Parts: sequence; C-alpha cells; structure tokens
Amino acid sequence: MSVFTTVTPEQLAAWLRNYSLGTLVKLEGIAAGIENTNYFVTTTQGRYVLTLFEKLQAHELPFYMNLMTHLARHGIPSPQPVADLSDGVLNELNGKPAAILTCVPGADLKDVDANHCETIGALLARMHLAGQSYTMRMQNPRGPHWWQAALPQVTPFLDEHASAMLKAEVNFQVNCIQPELPRGAIHADLFRDNVLWDSERVGGVIDFYFACTDTFLYDVAITVNDWCFTPAPALDNVRAKALLTAYHSVRPFTAAEHACWPQMLRAAALRFWLSRLYDFHLPRPGALVHAKDPAYFQRMLEQYIARAVELRPMLA
Repeated sequence: MSVFTTVTPEQLAAWLRNYSLGTLVKLEGIAAGIENTNYFVTTTQGRYVLTLFEKLQAHELPFYMNLMTHLARHGIPSPQPVADLSDGVLNELNGKPAAILTCVPGADLKDVDANHCETIGALLARMHLAGQSYTMRMQNPRGPHWWQAALPQVTPFLDEHASAMLKAEVNFQVNCIQPELPRGAIHADLFRDNVLWDSERVGGVIDFYFACTDTFLYDVAITVNDWCFTPAPALDNVRAKALLTAYHSVRPFTAAEHACWPQMLRAAALRFWLSRLYDFHLPRPGALVHAKDPAYFQRMLEQYIARAVELRPMLA
C-alpha cells in the first residue's frame, strides 16, 4: 500500500473537528499512487478522500486545489476540496500538508476500447478549454529542467544502450525549437487509473498533483501514450484515431500542433520513462510503494523515434 505517513482513526477524528463533516466512521488506506498518502474517509456525512502531500509544499498546493474547484465549476467531473470551519482547504496532519476532498464515483478501467478513448478525447479538450480561463500558473515540475537534473542520477543504473538513448533524447528535446503552441492548465498525468468510470460515463478525473501550465498538445500526447497503447507496447491506431478525432471536434488542432506531434509523443514517452527510472532505482521509503516498469516507456520511445515520419498525419 502506498502509504508513507500513517494516520490513526484517533488522529483523524481529532483533525476532523475542524470541519463540518460529521464524525469518523471508517478510515481505509488507498493502495494506488506513488506520490502522496491517500485514505478513503467515511463519516456520518458521506465519503471523502484524505490526501497527505509527501513532496509538495504548502505554498505550492493552492494551484492544485483552486484548479480542481475551477474545473468543477466548468462542468468537469473532478474532486473538490472541502473547506474547514475557517474557510481554508489546507491544513497540517502528522507533519504533512493535508486536504480532504469530495469522493467522485466509479472505478478505473484496465481494458479500454475506442468508445472509451472517444469519451476521453472530448473530455480532455473540454478540460483544456476550461483551463484557458484559469489564471494561476505553475511551471511543469516534470518538464525539461527536471529531465536534465534527473538524467545523471539514473544513468548509472542503465546499460550502455539505454544510457546513450536516454542522454540523446533529453538532448534532442531540450534543444527543440518549438513554435508557439496553445497552452494553459493541463492535467499532465491523465492515465487510465486517474479516470473513474460510473457505468458508461466518467464519474470523475482524479490526481491533479502533476497539473501545471504547459502546452495542450503535450497533455494530449501523454493521454494517447496510455489510453491507446497495447501492453507490447504497440500503438492501437483505432483507439488513437477515436481519441484524437473526438478531441479535435471540441478544440481543433492548429497547424503548429500538427507539425509538433511526433516530437511531442516522444517528449511524453521520455517524461514517463525517466520518472519511472527514478522511482524504480531511487525510491523513497514507504510501505510497499508501487514502482512501475520503466522499460515499457523505453520501448514506446524507441518506436516513436523509428516511426517519426508516419506519425505526423495522425492529427489530420
């Protein structure tokens, strides 16, 4: 279970006195996730999610809290931070910044088809349109500056081929000269396990704690790389077309985005190859933390490098 900071029922019951959420009925650790400590909290008023932030500092958190509130106001199904009796949404619990949020309905899907991808493409475009009016800004915490900092930390664990490939790709990406692309608030981690399905509809989008201000196309590439790939990995063109067509119908891609698509797919694959290498080889102390296989995104990136010419027409 990915619980770094233990919270007892007695500790939480005392903490909840700062809220109008009734009394504690049940506290359950949530196994998913590798960045924060999460618990399901059931009170006499309903079910919520308690998050203790293990890396993010208190001064960084208003960006994420306010973004979820902003998106919910614009019709995006997302958790909403619950205010305490002093009208604040952030407090401290066991030495960590903490918040309690509404619990959105549903469960994530392991297997998805073109219909699911179509739904996600349209939803992602709606999120991006809503995010354009969000005025707070946050630099991408896993962007090129982080790639360059993490690179020398993980390369000692790699064989010669992987090390050379990783160094070359980071160099390629940080030296790419991009045209001005549409940008705003993005999720930056819209994997299948961060979307909960309530029957055939999306009950909620969760885990906004890699959200930032960046290009929308990068967010689309991250989403395609999870929703439209087989375990091999291999790109499922039917699913990819469904997602991209649905997205384009809500927020049409620009000519500059068409030109940058192959490079952005590579950037999205690089980001998660590098972060998984970091989590796998340099894990934080925690209780059975789920470190995922880095090689999956290495193989994905190798495919993208080999197929760069044929990827550009995907957005058409």
